[in-house]
Amino acid sequence: MAEIINLRRARKAKARAEKGKEADANRAAHGTPKPVKDLARARAEKAQQTLSGHKLEPDK
Repeated sequence: MAEIINLRRARKAKARAEKGKEADANRAAHGTPKPVKDLARARAEKAQQTLSGHKLEPDK
């Protein structure tokens, strides 16, 4: 026989889990110190510039 579940509890548990995922994402986005963010941004820009510098332009 199947187990009886309370739909209200199931909905609330699902909502709590979704809010938990959102909170984790916010902690990751807003919890990093500014120097770490700046370093990551600088490294990304440097990598983009390096990649752009190696692109070959077609002859016209």
